[in-house]
Amino acid sequence: MEPAELDVLGLREQLFHERVRECLICTLLFASLYILSHFVITRFKKHTDFATVEDDEDAAVDRIALSLCTFTLAVSLGALLLVPFSILANEVLLLFPHNDYIQWLNGSLIHGLWNLVFLFSNLSLVFLMPFAYFFTEAEGFAGSKKGILARVYETFVELLLLTLLVLGMVWVASAIVDEDTGSQESLYDLWEYYLPYLYSCISLFGGLLLLLCTPVGLSRMFTVTGKLLVKPRLLEDLDEQLNCTRFEEAALSRKISASPTSCWLNLSAAMLQEQFLAIQSRRLALELRRCVSPWQRNLGYPLAMLCLLALTAISVLVVCFHTLELLLDDAAMPRGIQDAPLGQVSFSIFGSFGAALQVVLIFYLMVSSVVGFYSSPLFMRLLPVRQDTPMTKIIGNCVSLLVLSSALPVFSRTLGITRFDLLGDFGRFNWLGNFYIVFLYNMLFAALTTLCLVKKFTWAVRAELIRAFGLHKLPLPVTRTHQPSKLC
Repeated sequence: MEPAELDVLGLREQLFHERVRECLICTLLFASLYILSHFVITRFKKHTDFATVEDDEDAAVDRIALSLCTFTLAVSLGALLLVPFSILANEVLLLFPHNDYIQWLNGSLIHGLWNLVFLFSNLSLVFLMPFAYFFTEAEGFAGSKKGILARVYETFVELLLLTLLVLGMVWVASAIVDEDTGSQESLYDLWEYYLPYLYSCISLFGGLLLLLCTPVGLSRMFTVTGKLLVKPRLLEDLDEQLNCTRFEEAALSRKISASPTSCWLNLSAAMLQEQFLAIQSRRLALELRRCVSPWQRNLGYPLAMLCLLALTAISVLVVCFHTLELLLDDAAMPRGIQDAPLGQVSFSIFGSFGAALQVVLIFYLMVSSVVGFYSSPLFMRLLPVRQDTPMTKIIGNCVSLLVLSSALPVFSRTLGITRFDLLGDFGRFNWLGNFYIVFLYNMLFAALTTLCLVKKFTWAVRAELIRAFGLHKLPLPVTRTHQPSKLC
């Protein structure tokens, strides 16, 4: 063979090995996320016994729905890790540009991961999760033979009707928003235009959901951390509280164990039992606080609160700076690129430290958004309970987490948390190029976060001062409204 043919053959072999390597890496990453998602779902899923022969069908449906939910949760975790993994990969290539062991970490791999997450997110939201819900609720058409196939037929009919409904709604929305005939006709292209357009609408909804939930979650993070950690003993006598609680528990125990001698004791037995359990849980919490070491109690809680305060303040400052930058530089607008220039320049002006801070802020905002999502009155019922969550609620949680996590790359780039531009179809969203939407989004986030934090800290300071000075023990004055008696 000639030297030119040998060079072409060697190039083809190199491309083949790189493609196989990327497929193996993507498969291993997704398998790890799938296993982790399976453990998380089985921890919260309600255990159901299938003992009879008739229950084999329900058991098969339960396993299929469980596998689809696990797949969707794995995709959610992959969407959550997209931007942090890309930022860390860029910094590693900058630190070790000529290391042969990390040459597999290239732009082709990162771009492939973004495309796979986008594809699987569309597949999960459009087909898998509706199929799992309809398949769980399906029983077969009336008059048809019972079995798995009857449920499958009913599920596919419902999915077809849902698809036609969503397609019509999106087409009507596009006709109202954009009067151009060419853009309306392009909706007939299902793969190239309709699915990205539909996912753009879903991403916009997820961005609005993050805009509402993240400020609430940032304020709620202080309360959640305070419940998980032991607070320091400031202006309180823990031994006195523990002794009083023990006396109350002993008194209630004697009342419960005493033989009922009147009708009143029979009626108040349930109420006494509830009071006893509440006092017992309070005593256990006080004993746990007493057993904690002074270092953990007096140093861990203040450090955690300072870290939360610093991360929240940095997030608000970054968003405010990005809002001003939007007015001065067009490059601050979020945009999509087709190739990731990894290993060329850092995405932060502070180098590796700034990139690590960006990763921490992205994870912090995602955790805060989840806390705020489950704290809102509208979605509080979706909060999973350990070993007591039905399958329909698990499906709802998987869909919610997928919507939040798939909007996280757009959310973090729109707010200026990171400078890493959106790859693949994530950058094709129409609303990202609208200056007024992006500017208003940043302004609303900064304003809502500041408002929630000011309200949270002023209320917390008032509550702590009232509790520290013992004002909460004072009897509240009761105002009685005297109404004039009416003469009949």
